[in-house]
Amino acid sequence: MYIGYAQVHRRVRRRMDKRALKWFFTVFMAVCLLYCIAQAAAYQWLDGYRQKETVEEVAFNPPLHALDIRDVVTKEDAASQRERAIPIRDASNPLIVIDAGHGGADAGCSKGDLYEKDINLSIANHTRELLNARGYEVLMTRAGDETVSLEERVNLANENGATIYISIHQNFYEKETADVHGIETYYSAECGADGRRLAKLMQQQLTEHTDARDRDIVANENLYVIRETNMPACLVETGFLSSKKERALLASDEYQQQLAQSIASGVELYLHPKTMYLTFDDGPSAESTGVILDALKEHNIKATFFLVGENVERYPQIAKRIVAEGHTIGIHCYSHDYKALYESVDAYVEDFEKAKAVIYETTGVDVKLFRFPGGSINAHNKKVYQDIAKTMADKGYLYYDWNASLEDAVKKSEPKTLLANAKESTLGRKKVVMLAHDVVYNTSLCIDELLEQFPEYQMLPLSEEVVPIQF
Repeated sequence: MYIGYAQVHRRVRRRMDKRALKWFFTVFMAVCLLYCIAQAAAYQWLDGYRQKETVEEVAFNPPLHALDIRDVVTKEDAASQRERAIPIRDASNPLIVIDAGHGGADAGCSKGDLYEKDINLSIANHTRELLNARGYEVLMTRAGDETVSLEERVNLANENGATIYISIHQNFYEKETADVHGIETYYSAECGADGRRLAKLMQQQLTEHTDARDRDIVANENLYVIRETNMPACLVETGFLSSKKERALLASDEYQQQLAQSIASGVELYLHPKTMYLTFDDGPSAESTGVILDALKEHNIKATFFLVGENVERYPQIAKRIVAEGHTIGIHCYSHDYKALYESVDAYVEDFEKAKAVIYETTGVDVKLFRFPGGSINAHNKKVYQDIAKTMADKGYLYYDWNASLEDAVKKSEPKTLLANAKESTLGRKKVVMLAHDVVYNTSLCIDELLEQFPEYQMLPLSEEVVPIQF
């Protein structure tokens, strides 16, 4: 009996062990499955959050931008990271890429029966015609209502060694109660100063030739077509389809041609800029000249400094820095005393030679350029200026006046006023010699804005080869 009972007991235990093992294995597999599901859900949520974050950054970071998510490709999502090696292209034969945004299945933003993709293409075609008429070669990213990926647009420009890239879009604001309107232009800050200059020119020309509100330029690193192109690129938003007034304009072929004309003018000025010679008188100074030099260095601009001998003696290191950083120096005077300077020709020459000696001893530069204190014709030198000019020319010196000015020698001039003076006094001239003073504190306060507000000009230093502006 006992043996039989033991055998039964062992069989029961075996069955229980097998059931326990099956139960344990089932529970283990269920836990693993739940863990995998939870992980997948977490990753899906995180990916959605990242996508949402990208969209919100573009759509709700003022000024509002209404590009479709397909226009935004993050660096991590880019198919490949191409080297920015620009194919060699003859500078005398530039290639302009005009990108009509969206197209095909991607309509962009819309209002009623008005679609962004159609407006973009119409403006692009008008722009192409205008540029072709001026002799430029133009490459369109799309010729009709077709779907073209962002990568295809960028590759087209890069592989053909384009000179500049301009993408045309329309904007939209979701809240119909607010009449948000105006023009804005995007560029990539990571792609160099040329892209910013192109954007400023597009924004300048578009707003100056229309009555549209200037919403300024905006740096944005999320827009694939301006980030991944190997050439200076910008994306223009020529208006808001959500604005009733602007929508009516954008639907008009006449207004579209007006926008195209502005874009073409911006291209012309980018490729063939006017020339400005930025000059500073009366320095160096302890406080302001260094700030101005820092700004010039940051913008990679060379200027001309007409130095005062007494100030060179006071601040020799600043005078040396001006020369070391590649700027041109000229002579203004030794002592800025109008009465003593213009007492006679001999008095002027004596002061000049003293200034020249100090500048040469300090910088090692044998200066040939000079500027009369107060200009070549002023209230203090009427009796002697012609004789002084002849004497200086006979000695081999060349003087420069100016044809535009900040008028910063006037007391209590605010930076905003100085910038307005500079802008207004250029009068659109092709060649400008701009007068400023590096001893004026307010000039140093607005120097960055001054350098930024003339994208249509290339800024160069004066030299003996430059035909002088003279009163």
